[in-house]
Amino acid sequence: MLPQSHIDELRSAVGADGLITGESQLQTYECDGLTNFRVLPGAVVLPRSAAQVQAVVRVCARHKIPFVSRGAGTGLSGGALPAAGGVVISLARMNRILEVDIANRYVVVEPGVINAHVTARVAPQGYFYAPDPSSQSVCTIGGNVAENSGGAHCLKYGFTVTHTLGLEVVLPNGEIVQLGSPTLDAPGYDLTGVFVGSEGTLGVATKVILRIVKRPEVVQTLLAAFDSPHAAGQTVSDIIAAGMLPSALEIMDALAIEAAEAAVHANYPVCGGLLLVELDGPSSEVEALMSEARAICSKNGAQQVRVAQSDQERALVWKGRKAAFAAMGRISPNYIVQDGVIPRTALPSVLSEIDRMASAAGLRVANVFHAGDGNLHPLVLYDRAIAGQEELALDLSYRILHLCVDNGGSITGEHGVGKEKQEALGYMFSEPDLATMQLVRCAFDPENIANPDKVFPRTRLCAAEIPGPYTPHPLETAGIAEIF
Repeated sequence: MLPQSHIDELRSAVGADGLITGESQLQTYECDGLTNFRVLPGAVVLPRSAAQVQAVVRVCARHKIPFVSRGAGTGLSGGALPAAGGVVISLARMNRILEVDIANRYVVVEPGVINAHVTARVAPQGYFYAPDPSSQSVCTIGGNVAENSGGAHCLKYGFTVTHTLGLEVVLPNGEIVQLGSPTLDAPGYDLTGVFVGSEGTLGVATKVILRIVKRPEVVQTLLAAFDSPHAAGQTVSDIIAAGMLPSALEIMDALAIEAAEAAVHANYPVCGGLLLVELDGPSSEVEALMSEARAICSKNGAQQVRVAQSDQERALVWKGRKAAFAAMGRISPNYIVQDGVIPRTALPSVLSEIDRMASAAGLRVANVFHAGDGNLHPLVLYDRAIAGQEELALDLSYRILHLCVDNGGSITGEHGVGKEKQEALGYMFSEPDLATMQLVRCAFDPENIANPDKVFPRTRLCAAEIPGPYTPHPLETAGIAEIF
């Protein structure tokens, strides 16, 4: 645990009402949405301003205390898992929308602002914030920045990095820097792009400039029922090959449909594979493309094709899709959510191999995925009460990630590496690749105190931590000001 003197310094930084040290209260922060890993922090701080975040980080830097910044705790890869005896910086109180500039199409927010609240704020002016992870009603912008979150509509509109114009960041040494700017194409290195998706290993974002998008004239959502997710996957490939760029292309298999129906009664058809196609834009364009999409679905053997007839029906369709992860508790006592990426053309073969692997392991796998960009979310179902079944499920989930890499894909599309996928990152990248990534991390955090022991498959030290004779790479010893 932390020495009392360190606790006192943290209290001075955030005030008595911004510090948590009681064991029962600390347990709230011992994990994020991935509950398999749990670590009790030494303290939790709840700053209300960038100045308080800076003061906390300076305490941590002075005493080399590891810290982890945390949003709503909805992450699914253990990214917000505390360091043992370290400090959790909860940004929940920094939840203000600071500026709305409709003319220049951006908003400025603090990291604790809930994702859906950004769109709610600008909707009356006819705008929206595009990244929409399934947890958007509770997840925060700071967490979205850390993980480079996507969502169903990232196919057309892009991930968080596409919509993050600039950042105010407290570096691990306590210095505050500005990355990017409100302009769409700022000169110089894209340091904003480096920070977004860095999973809290490069510092703490205390202010975020977000790009907002004009709401399209028309939005239509099509549901197509197929015998199997393989046929739905082929339809996705055919839609993209036809030159269309839907705002969303989603697939759910029979198990996912069953769970979603039990949870929210979305009125999905009973089928082996459900395809959701959403198109938006000018009315005449959407009408023409929707007719073409219907024809492609029919050509691939769709049993049923229908278009949501109202905003309420469309909202219910998406409520079912976004509830799919949590709804798995309706059909299985335990499950593991994975997050791999494959080329769209590999969808049928990879889904078949996942079926074979699951059958060989004696387990069920439900599939929900952003089919348009090949982002799979296989949910491995198991019962922890059955001896050995959790180990089987974990092994299967990791082998699915390896399968994604073997097919030219990635171990994560939007959930991040965190604690869960560290070893899988070593499967995807070679040692020289990982060493190059480490140079970036060392440039921002030479003392390795910002979310340490995450992302990389083994502990990697910067020059500042290595005892004895050592000839470092020049970047490892350069200060942040010398590099940036």
